[in-house]
Amino acid sequence: MSVTAVESRPPGVLDHSARHRPFGARVKAFIALTKPRIIELLLMTTIPVMFLAAQGVPDLRLVLVTCVGGYLSAGGANALNMYIDRDIDALMHRTEQRPLVTGMVSPRECLVFGISLAVGSTLLLGFLVNWLSGALALGALLFYVFVYTLLLKRRTSQNIVWGGIAGCMPVLIGWSSVKNEVSWAAVILFLVMFFWTPPHYWPLSMKVKDDYARVGVPMLPVVAGNKAVATQIVIYSWVMVGTSLLLWPLGYVGWFYPVVALLAGGLWLWEAHALRARAKAGVTGAKLKEMRLFHWSITYVSLVFVAVAVDPFLR
Repeated sequence: MSVTAVESRPPGVLDHSARHRPFGARVKAFIALTKPRIIELLLMTTIPVMFLAAQGVPDLRLVLVTCVGGYLSAGGANALNMYIDRDIDALMHRTEQRPLVTGMVSPRECLVFGISLAVGSTLLLGFLVNWLSGALALGALLFYVFVYTLLLKRRTSQNIVWGGIAGCMPVLIGWSSVKNEVSWAAVILFLVMFFWTPPHYWPLSMKVKDDYARVGVPMLPVVAGNKAVATQIVIYSWVMVGTSLLLWPLGYVGWFYPVVALLAGGLWLWEAHALRARAKAGVTGAKLKEMRLFHWSITYVSLVFVAVAVDPFLR
C-alpha cells in the first residue's frame, strides 16, 4: 500500500473523520504522535546526567525547562517520523493503530504539528537554557527525520545502529544544559547509549520481523538469521558494558556507579549470551525468549543512569 493509497482510503476520510472525533480523543491522538513511552526513556538519560554535571542537585527550574524542551523536540521528531512512515505503518500490526492510520489525525495536521514542535522546542531551549542545548536538540531531530527515517531505515540493516545516534543526544543535552559545553563524561555516556541501542532494539525486531519483512524494511533480523543477530547483540553488549565502566578510571564517578554498572552489565551479558545460546541451538518462536533481553535492557539503562545521578552524593 502506498502513501497515496493510505491518504485516499476513501477520498477525504482522514480529514473528515479527524474533524468529527471527540476533543478528548483528538488530544490523546496528538499526544500519541509524540510517542510518550519512548520519550520517558530519553528523559531517564537526560536528568541523571544533569545531576552528574552539577555534582549534586541542579537548578530545578533548569531541569524542568530542559525536560519540557527535550520532550517537545523528541515529540516533534516522532510526529514527523509518523508522517513519513504512514504508508508502512498502515501495513504493520504493531503500528496499525497509530493516529495517522486510524484517521484520528490527518497527514497535514501531523506535519504542521511536528514542525511546530521542532521550532518551538529549539527556541524554548535556546532562550531559556542555552543555544548549545537548543542546537543539539535540533540536530537530533533533523538526524532522526532525515538520516534515519528518510535515508537509512528502508535501505540498510544498519539503520538502527546509526539511526540510534539521535536517541543518544539527550545525554549531551542534559550535560550542556548545566555546563554549556560537552565534556568527556557526556561523550562516554553518549557512547553507552549508542552501543545500547542495537542490542536493545534487535530483540524486539526479532519478535516482529514478519512485520518489517512485509513492508520491505531491512531490519537486521529480516536479512540475517537469529544466530547472526544474537551474535551481534553479544558483541555490542560487551562493548557497551566496557564503555560504561570508563567513567570510573577517568575520575568522573566514585565507587557507587561502577558497582551498579558492573552488576547490571553482568546480568545483561548473561541474558545476551543466553539468547545467543538459544538461537545457536535453533530455538524459534516463543521459546527463543528474545523479549527477556528487550525488557531487561530498559531496566538496565534505568539502573545505570539512576546510579549516575546518585553517585555524586556518595563520593
